[in-house]
Amino acid sequence: MKAILDKLNLQAVNLGTCTGIDGWIDSGGEVIVSLNPTSSAEIARVIATTPAAYEQVAQQAQAAFVAWREWPAPRRGLLIRDLGNALRELREPLGELVTLEMGKIRAEGIGEVQEMIDICDFAVGLSRQLYGLTMQSERPSHRMYEQWLPLGPIGIITTFNFPVAVWSWNAAIAAVCGDTMIWKPSELTPLTAVATQHIVNRVMADYGLRAIFNLTTGGPAIGQLLSEDGRLPLIAFTGSIPVGRRVAETVARRLGRSLLELGGNNAIIVDETAGLDLAVRAILFGAVGTAGQRCTTTRRLIMHKAIAPALTARLVQAYRQLPLGDPLQPGTLVGPLVNEKAVQAMQRAIVTAQTQGGELLVGGQPRPDLGPNFVEPAILKMPAQTEIVQTETFAPILYLLEYETLDEAIALQNGVPQGLSSAIFTDSVRAAERFLSAAGSDCGIANVNIGTSGAEIGGAFGGEKETGGGRESGSDAWRAYMRRQTNTINWGRDLPLAQGIQFG
Repeated sequence: MKAILDKLNLQAVNLGTCTGIDGWIDSGGEVIVSLNPTSSAEIARVIATTPAAYEQVAQQAQAAFVAWREWPAPRRGLLIRDLGNALRELREPLGELVTLEMGKIRAEGIGEVQEMIDICDFAVGLSRQLYGLTMQSERPSHRMYEQWLPLGPIGIITTFNFPVAVWSWNAAIAAVCGDTMIWKPSELTPLTAVATQHIVNRVMADYGLRAIFNLTTGGPAIGQLLSEDGRLPLIAFTGSIPVGRRVAETVARRLGRSLLELGGNNAIIVDETAGLDLAVRAILFGAVGTAGQRCTTTRRLIMHKAIAPALTARLVQAYRQLPLGDPLQPGTLVGPLVNEKAVQAMQRAIVTAQTQGGELLVGGQPRPDLGPNFVEPAILKMPAQTEIVQTETFAPILYLLEYETLDEAIALQNGVPQGLSSAIFTDSVRAAERFLSAAGSDCGIANVNIGTSGAEIGGAFGGEKETGGGRESGSDAWRAYMRRQTNTINWGRDLPLAQGIQFG
């Protein structure tokens, strides 16, 4: 542990509020203890942001925006290019810190930092492609066009399961769009945020900049300050549906914008033509990767009756062979849940599923011999899509359902409140196209012959229904961080009115 912290220039006690170039503020706030979910041992202590310190950060972010928005977007892209390079240099220790503090296996921790690097690369190219349209005017000697302008200081609230990648999706894009930002990470993973802020500070210093990227740490009270702050025109929130609903209501009351990435209850449909070797691998990673703690985790498996017995048997056999253990050790595929609360939620869900007719086929047992937060990933065969199946439990539980017709399978897939990610495994072009049609999956992400988890940064990420409707990362998600302005220029000597109106 000490070697990881030393490489990232972290101390045992870390200030958790930052504005400007190395502008760390000793706020005098409460101490947040960062715990290793593998052992529950203390990693470090981070000092939380107080309301007074938050006000200082907000003022600095607002002042920095006034200058930052004047920088040409390609020049802003150079800073993000250098941030990507700085992350490349520290890819392994930062990824290992993600593993140490969050509990995902080392390959996934390093992969999360690679995702940060990838979004920086994407944002650099984007900095020269913030396009607007030219429209034809109905009035002679007039030109119409639209342009996209920086929005302002924005708030970014992230959750524990992707403690740095989700911040980067927002921060890299927002920065090239000309926005400054205030970040509030999960109180479960404050140290990775402090480490990332150290890296960002060094990059800002190279450009003589201050307060483009700002950090606040703490619990719900700090998130409430962000949500209520009228100086922040956009709040990007990633987290649970109940908290996201409260954030959206608070921001809406002041007529601000919300970008919401909330819960997922993702399903894979496997039809009678599917290649089971491919499907098993995808289901396994989707269901147990990050110990089931992804918003894109595969939580429901909808199988055609003809292949259900064979697919079930193969999955049960694979689950019995899963290597659980220290996520930093080679060979481990499943690490711990994030804390005891998550373990208890998983146990309650299994019991509830059994009372609703579910049969526990494998797993679900706590493993205190490995550490306090280890539980074997579970598979439950369900008689129907009961209430517990429609509820997202942030843990490695896979519910099995069977179907006879594709329309029945799609109805099951869509029959939950969440709408993030979905997939079908099939060798039928007709079935694949039906799944992707307007009458098919109602999710923001729909895949064919790949799983629900592991989205690339090039596509817009997000979902429908109670998932919140937000879109982050690639495609044209950048528009959320800017304001659209329609411009009309009269280069003639007359003043004709639109719609042919004659006045006076």
